[in-house]
Parts: sequence; C-alpha cells; structure tokens
Amino acid sequence: MHMPIILKNRNPNLIEWMDRDDCDKELLFNTYAQFDRINKLLSGWDRIYSRYIKPHLSKSEANPDQPFTILDIGCGGGDIIRFLNTLCTNDGFHVLFTGIDPDTRALDFSHQSAQPTNIQFFSERSDELVRENRTFDIVISNHLMHHLSPDELIAICNDASALAKIGVVFSDIERSDLGYFAFQMIAPLLFRKSYIVQDGLTSIKKSYRKKELMGQLPHGWSVERKFPFRLLAIYNRTLI
Repeated sequence: MHMPIILKNRNPNLIEWMDRDDCDKELLFNTYAQFDRINKLLSGWDRIYSRYIKPHLSKSEANPDQPFTILDIGCGGGDIIRFLNTLCTNDGFHVLFTGIDPDTRALDFSHQSAQPTNIQFFSERSDELVRENRTFDIVISNHLMHHLSPDELIAICNDASALAKIGVVFSDIERSDLGYFAFQMIAPLLFRKSYIVQDGLTSIKKSYRKKELMGQLPHGWSVERKFPFRLLAIYNRTLI
C-alpha cells in the first residue's frame, strides 16, 4: 500500500468530539447508534469472526459446561458485541459477551434498550479486570488504539494479553490519503446529526500506519493489514 503524502505524519494530539466531556449528548448518542451501520460497512468484523473466532467456537462445543467468553475493551455503545452475537447465534454458538468502557455515557446508551442475557456492559477498565484475576477466551477492541498515548497502548495491550486465554484481536483504521478523501466524500451522504463525519476524519489523521503500529506494540504482538484501510493488532496464544 502506498505511503500517504498529505497524511504522511500521524497527528495524535487531535481530540474527537465524542471524547469531549462537553459534547452534545444527543449527537453523541446518535453517533453510537450510527456506529452499527458504519462498522458493518467498513470494519470487517464478519471476516475477523470467520478467521479468528469461529474456529475456536467450534472447538469449544466439546465442553458445553464452560461457555465461550469474549471481552470487548472500549466497547462504546456495544455495536460490535451485538453484531458478533448475531453471527454466533446464527451459527448455533452460545457465547458470553462482556463489554467495558470507562465512559459512563457509552454505558448509558447501551442500557437504553434491553440486552440479551448473554451480553453485559460495565463501566470498568482493563487493569481492574486484571487485578480481579478475570480471564476471557478472546479479547477484542475496535477503533481503540488510535485514541491512546504510547504508554496507554502498551498498558492496554499488556492487560489484554493477560486477560486472554486464546488471544487478542484489536482492529483499527490505517491512515491513508485515499481513505481520508473517500470518507470525506461519501460519509456526509450517509451519516447526519452525529459526530460520525468529523470524528471519522479526525480518527484517520490520528491512526497508525502498519510499520508505525508495529513499533508501538509490546513483544509478542503482530500486525496485519486488511481491506479496506484496516490494521489488526494480534496477540497469539492459539489464534489461527
């Protein structure tokens, strides 16, 4: 993939609107609601599920007394969990999902509607779960890494690897000129009355290139590039 020219350098100091304490709550909740559509279009979690999660679900069926567990760190409004739960249910798998996010507004949004009994959301941090000696089969995140400082990224990765019995898959945007301008043209036609457009453009400016991300992750992690304009950071215990 060609190196960006206009977005050659990452800009980590930008702040997305939805991360501000004083952002408009209605626009914020609209953003959480619209994540469902944009992530289904662009984030590729159906492919991540097929490659990194489903094979282990098939193996887990041999021990029905120990349910398979997935943790989503920085779950936001919970759309990734709900999407994965639909995929698992359609394939006949019962999975216990836990979503954590320190932003209580995200939890307020997720609790607006009734959730299946196998899905739980908490306002906790990953280091708190580590101190509680919690473990999960697979740990995931979506669009989390570009929000973090280098020290925060290392800490989250270390927490995730400690919490995961099988492995970790963190998915995020890869910074590119083409991705930026394509999103700038198309997103305003699809997403209104939310922070999707302006925060999406900011996220691209803050996101990593593959080589940059590899240089930030702890030992034992790898990075894969996925279409379109995506990076997967993977910690592999027994992931395929």
